Amino acid sequence: MIVAARPLAPAPGQGYRRASQMGDGFEAAWGSPIRVLIADDDGGFRASLEQLIERQPELSVVGAAVDGLEAIELADELDPDAVVIDLHMPLVDGITATARLRRDHAHLCLIALTGDEDPALHDAVREAGADEVLLKSELVEGLLERLSAARERV
Repeated sequence: MIVAARPLAPAPGQGYRRASQMGDGFEAAWGSPIRVLIADDDGGFRASLEQLIERQPELSVVGAAVDGLEAIELADELDPDAVVIDLHMPLVDGITATARLRRDHAHLCLIALTGDEDPALHDAVREAGADEVLLKSELVEGLLERLSAARERV
């Protein structure tokens, strides 16, 4: 069963400040924000990750998926610049979803997240097309650095 994604862009004047609300200085320096899709089956982690990303003026969360199948469908629909994807999810796992996303959206910055330190798992998702594999325990520093670098791909 696919759970419909909830809209993530807050109504004007509500929620986090969007890149469009940052004024001409932001647009001149960055252009449009990097559009990020989050895929993780842990609702609390997904919400925290969304808040972390939205606090960065150069990043914008455009959607959230609860499983790998929904991540593929939302990427097709929303055409994000980057996908942050958990490896252990229902329906379609993160490795399979990463391979499909890489095949269908070669331009994407694909960042895999996992709590699993198994090097074979990391190698498998890199082989599937992930640009980076980050441990959830090292998330904040590594993720923000890698997403900001996605500007080079856009």
